[in-house]
Amino acid sequence: MIGPVNKLLSTLQKDNYLHGGNVGFLEGLYAQYRDDPASVDDHWRELFARLERQTTGPAETSRLPASLPEGAAAKQSAVLRLINAYRVRGHQHADTDPLGAQKKEPVPDLSPEFHGLTPPDLELEFNTGSLVGPDYMRLKDILELVESTYCGAIGAEYMYIEKTEEKRWIQSRLEPVRGRPQFQPEFRREILESLTTAEGIEKYLHTKYVGQKRFSLEGGESLIPLLDEIIQRGGKDGIKEIVLGMAHRGRLNVLINILGKSPRDLFSEFEGKHDNSLKGGDVKYHQGFSSDIETPGGPVHIAMAFNPSHLEIVSPVVEGSVKARQVRRGDRTGDKVLPVVIHGDAAFAGQGVVMETLNLSNTRGYGTGGTLHVIVNNQIGFTTSNPLEARSTHYCTEVAKMVQAPIFHVNGDDPDAVLFVTQIALDYRMQFHKDVVIDLVCYRRHGHNEADEPTVTQPMMYKRIKRLPTTRQIYAKRLAEEGVISEKEADLMVTAYRDSLDKGNIVVREFRKDVVGEHLVDWSPYKNSKWTDSSDTTLPIKKLKDLADRLQQLPQGFVLHPRVNKIMGDRQKMAAGELPLDWGMAETLAYASLLNDDVSVRLSGQDSGRGTFFHRHAVLFNQTTGEPYVPLRNLFDDKNKAQFLVINSLLSEEAVLGFEFGYATADPTTLVIWEAQFGDFANGAQVVIDQFISSAETKWGRLCGLTMFLPHGYEGQGPEHSSARLERFLQLCAQYNQQVCVPTTPAQFFHMLRRQMLRSYRKPLVVMTPKSLLRHKLATSSVEELASGKFQNTIPEIDPHDDPAIERIVLCSGKVYYDLLEQRRKRELTNVAIVRIEQLYPFPRKEVTATMQRYRNAHEVFWCQEEPRNQGAWYQIQHHLRACIRTDQALLYSGRSASPAPAEGYYSLHLEQQKKLVDHALSSFIEEDETTVRKQSVN
Repeated sequence: MIGPVNKLLSTLQKDNYLHGGNVGFLEGLYAQYRDDPASVDDHWRELFARLERQTTGPAETSRLPASLPEGAAAKQSAVLRLINAYRVRGHQHADTDPLGAQKKEPVPDLSPEFHGLTPPDLELEFNTGSLVGPDYMRLKDILELVESTYCGAIGAEYMYIEKTEEKRWIQSRLEPVRGRPQFQPEFRREILESLTTAEGIEKYLHTKYVGQKRFSLEGGESLIPLLDEIIQRGGKDGIKEIVLGMAHRGRLNVLINILGKSPRDLFSEFEGKHDNSLKGGDVKYHQGFSSDIETPGGPVHIAMAFNPSHLEIVSPVVEGSVKARQVRRGDRTGDKVLPVVIHGDAAFAGQGVVMETLNLSNTRGYGTGGTLHVIVNNQIGFTTSNPLEARSTHYCTEVAKMVQAPIFHVNGDDPDAVLFVTQIALDYRMQFHKDVVIDLVCYRRHGHNEADEPTVTQPMMYKRIKRLPTTRQIYAKRLAEEGVISEKEADLMVTAYRDSLDKGNIVVREFRKDVVGEHLVDWSPYKNSKWTDSSDTTLPIKKLKDLADRLQQLPQGFVLHPRVNKIMGDRQKMAAGELPLDWGMAETLAYASLLNDDVSVRLSGQDSGRGTFFHRHAVLFNQTTGEPYVPLRNLFDDKNKAQFLVINSLLSEEAVLGFEFGYATADPTTLVIWEAQFGDFANGAQVVIDQFISSAETKWGRLCGLTMFLPHGYEGQGPEHSSARLERFLQLCAQYNQQVCVPTTPAQFFHMLRRQMLRSYRKPLVVMTPKSLLRHKLATSSVEELASGKFQNTIPEIDPHDDPAIERIVLCSGKVYYDLLEQRRKRELTNVAIVRIEQLYPFPRKEVTATMQRYRNAHEVFWCQEEPRNQGAWYQIQHHLRACIRTDQALLYSGRSASPAPAEGYYSLHLEQQKKLVDHALSSFIEEDETTVRKQSVN
């Protein structure tokens, strides 16, 4: 009987693995594998494991014979280690810096001597292992192959990727051509033409509009052929839409030479002319654009996202926009819609939202099938060129390794290498649907802007830059030397492009006009709507009960948690009218009713499935199997197109809110909701709120119906878990840019959510959602209130009263209403009316004024709030309140004193202050206190 080891050797001989001294190599390698499989190369580990399965029985063990020549195995192992070293660390010696200024630290691993190989070994033939090429090569040829592949104009980082398939794929693209692409002459002429346009627009603008900021691409012109290749190759691969995000550097160049913006329009912007349809507008290098570009696979729609100066903040916005487009197309894998995000080197390393966005890439509800990242690496951030000042890592790209994205560093002055890397990166993304990074190492020919003087802080860098020919000049010379194009032809390209600019013609040949895409969104129905437009948000009781019944239907054998089982049982009683509706039931019915109306719902946030306060339970879990079940996803048959998606987001506010904003700007037909775990946590997303949500329409004309749920209420939970910073949102309110609501009943919540989608009005909705009110005995509604009525901007006094008897009106919003109501009832006060303002912006002046007129004997009007005086609504709505009261009425304040913190940290102090502010609003005051309050109220 032949032993297992001999079987293994026999199989290896048949496979041509044994060759001379290689027997010794295999002996040592196999022994190493048997001791520790992880210690050998992936290729050998897989081979040995496969052969053992084929040749070895479960009880058989043995070793390779030890009678082979000593030293041969060690030499062979050293060669494979050397190959691996180049794959892992060759990028550290790659020629990727066009300035030639990067210091290359010694990498001993790349030396044959480090692995025990000597000069005589260079002429010996060795097995090449998994190296893509001949099975056997002389060591000097192996060295030449790995040196040119991994230390040329491309520095590839990918060996940290866990999946062998992906690593082998990258090797199969790099190693056969030794990192040197062999492009056809016609393709290379197209590259030169693209470089000519990139350089030409910058020189034209520099000459025509001297001294004006344009944040030029000079030094990084290879970005233009790179993007052109993504579009053309992507279109050929079936991509139908590309959403492009980038900051200001090179933006004008991309708009003209990639998206096909009219040069005439750009020149008008330089000359001070602007779009009068925008309320405020924005600088030209923040503007977005969309167009259709013809490709071998048909037209591709390109949308460049509008972008503020907050650099990387556009990244999650792009991802959200892409996700909405993919959902619209039924593109579950990301084969039809591609996100491309262009970064700066300092920003990619320095901005936390980059990490947050990368962390979204493979998660449920946020993944887009991989993003192609391009870093325009100017080797400088504003005035910081020293890496010790810009980052703590060798490269600016290190953060991308967290999602195992391959990184290709490439010399921006080698366009052939740039285009080769672009093809590999795009193909990798389409093959594996993962993020991939191109680090386009280039430079910035001018300062941060054209008025900046960079030599003040970087004298040595800019001495090098001034001596450098442009990328186009370098490439044109190379093509001329290789006989691909003559100098005259290259010069004619320059002249032709400039002539086109003089005429103001669109310079993108593949630009398509009047492409009507079935997946494009028509926003016209939403553009002329007003916040006062009415909508019927009611639903017949019969339909409400039918939806409630459907929500109760669970799979057979589904076992609920006892507490959840009680909640579901109570909801059944609520639908039957046996119990009043609470918030969770009203919210769920709102979603169900919208789905019934063919309106999709997307809700995301931290713990949104269950609800932070154990109130929503949109996702139920079988206590026996752990399987989840979402009743709202199973209400109707497959004919209903509307979808409900609830996502427990990762622990991010900035990227997730940016994502949801992007989604909402691309889909006005879906109710898109972001829920903060606590309203205070919106602090972490303030850039998104300031730069996009509140101002996108004013700056860019972008409509968005995003809804934000911000739990808000003073329950003694301290400074971090009380306030959603209502004052900040009100401070941002102007020109009817958004809605701010503080609903106090489940019915109000129901009608508000339905109104948000049933009106043709797409403005952000900021909702101060409750916490303790979720289970408050008074904060309930009946089914009848859902079946009738509407969202009330103000709710007048609800208790029976005599209008002439009212001497004081207390206006308020939110949870404090119930504190006031309970105390007034307890004290049996008949001369105080409590009025709730449920929508603080746009402020319902007519309704509040009507209330003031109603109570002719009420000479005191109090605004009562829980928040400190300098926070909350008081300072932001005083002008509205004063416009509503009569001249014989005094406007007074009741609430906490001004404070730098949102709330008290001690529960006892909270109770003391809460009691005091309620007493203050309801009681008569001694003369000196009233005088003080009256004086304060006028400030």
